[in-house]
Amino acid sequence: MVKPVKVKILDYEYLIKSDADLDQVYRIAEYVNGKIKEINDNDEGLSEKKRVILAALNIAGEYFQLRKNHDVQSANIRQRSKALIYNIDSIME
Repeated sequence: MVKPVKVKILDYEYLIKSDADLDQVYRIAEYVNGKIKEINDNDEGLSEKKRVILAALNIAGEYFQLRKNHDVQSANIRQRSKALIYNIDSIME
């Protein structure tokens, strides 16, 4: 069920409709705020828009790295599973 959740990002409140757990929505908002704060701490003087864009790019970069790692691990598991099935089949024959 979709529930509206109020979160605060960069001192602005947003009403977000989500079917995710409330704690998860709040953790995500905190994560986004943390990423924006990291940008702000390292590059003072940037506009709010640029800080948000850099934070979004950093989050997207992390996401794509995790997807790549997941794909590599999935391929490794598939390869190992095939090898195990082959070994089991060869013993059973």
